Amino acid sequence: MAELTFLSAVTLAQGIREKRISSIEVVESYLQRINRLHPKLNAFVELDSDGALRQARRADEAVRRGEQLGSLHGIPLSIKSSIEVEGLRSEAGSRLRAGCRASKDAPLVGRLKDAGAIILGTTNCPELLMAWETDNLLYGRTQNPWDLSRTPGGSSGGEAASIASGCSAGGIGSDGGGSIRVPAHFTGICGLKPTPGRIPATGHFPPSLGPFALLGVVGPMGRTVADVKVLFETIQGPEDGDSCSAPVPIRWPEREELKRLRIGYFEDDGRTPVTPETRVAVRTAAEALARAGFEVQPFRPEGLEKARSLWWQLFRLGGTMLLEPMTRGREEELSPILKQFSGWAAAERPHTAHTLLEAWMMRDSLRANFFEQMRSFPVLLCPVAAIPAFRHSERSWRIDGKTVDYLDAWSYTAWFNLLGTPAASVPVGWSPEGLPIGVQITARPWQEEVVLAIAQVVERECGGWKQPPI
Repeated sequence: MAELTFLSAVTLAQGIREKRISSIEVVESYLQRINRLHPKLNAFVELDSDGALRQARRADEAVRRGEQLGSLHGIPLSIKSSIEVEGLRSEAGSRLRAGCRASKDAPLVGRLKDAGAIILGTTNCPELLMAWETDNLLYGRTQNPWDLSRTPGGSSGGEAASIASGCSAGGIGSDGGGSIRVPAHFTGICGLKPTPGRIPATGHFPPSLGPFALLGVVGPMGRTVADVKVLFETIQGPEDGDSCSAPVPIRWPEREELKRLRIGYFEDDGRTPVTPETRVAVRTAAEALARAGFEVQPFRPEGLEKARSLWWQLFRLGGTMLLEPMTRGREEELSPILKQFSGWAAAERPHTAHTLLEAWMMRDSLRANFFEQMRSFPVLLCPVAAIPAFRHSERSWRIDGKTVDYLDAWSYTAWFNLLGTPAASVPVGWSPEGLPIGVQITARPWQEEVVLAIAQVVERECGGWKQPPI
């Protein structure tokens, strides 16, 4: 049997149910790998080894007794440290929250545990999640398992590094502007940003409230699309604490129904260039879908630049409103990355009630126009980011003779936060340095099942996750 820590979560769950492997074997294998790799990766902020082993023993006893087992029975997962796991640190990478521990589980964590999952621990993130890389003054920098001189992305960078390196079988991140999809792309795994309200964001810090609730979501990450699917099925569903919650039933599309959906693809947005290998990855995925029987055509929707601009207005506003009361007078305790983000936000004209209302209304108008365009192409395929994983502390890159700045490189994901559409990253290609490159798939709101079904075809045709060299 292949090394346990590199089997998919779905395969592990089946093996445990069929008594071919035990949960204690699986958890011990993961803990050994974490102890071996943590000095290099720095992915975890807290590891609950004793608790995980206790849960594994109980999981094996339940199998022996013939009890009804959940879909994730005995499977070790990790959770981003901005999401509450009872008894574990929930500091969101900030000295301002040092020592903060969750008094209860976030609803989605409770759902995972009800399905039999075992929580190994919580993973690293940038301070208060305001970066596309992972570093903070509490726990330091997380490295990419493909190249330790590069970032695994952010803000769910610890989660991505853990999953990609075989230190957890899957987990949960959060995404307000690419924070699931960019780390998935940087580390060669899969990640889903759901429609706001499809998966409850209750128990996340900073909270998804007000304008930020339009953008910020929590979602599953895994090495395979099948793993992301089972995590999605487990944690989705309405919950009273989520202001965007809606009772949307799971509905996986039939094969022929799926094939009737036209897919539009574009290699760049006409503003921010992408690396040649990123273009190749998008074309490769488009050609793979065409071979699989889909109608795939070049199509770049209108309004992308407006979506980028409006996202920044709302994200900057949301971030500033949430963080300013916490950080006022304590600037010396902030990490350099958060100070830099705060500087970018402060350079913009502050919102008034009028400009906030105007941005909100423009967002709704833009969404209506965008969804009308998607009548012709209900599924879109495009890059996740302009570049693959970058070296620590880099802030700009030259592509096609043009300088691409830090904030612009991730605009490819921010559009879909602004529009509120589900979007997934799935690995497809490689950079000349051997770094993974993902592609992004999006569909209309509440159609996570369509996104994941298309992602599974791309994964099957293009090879999917590969084991990193660490």
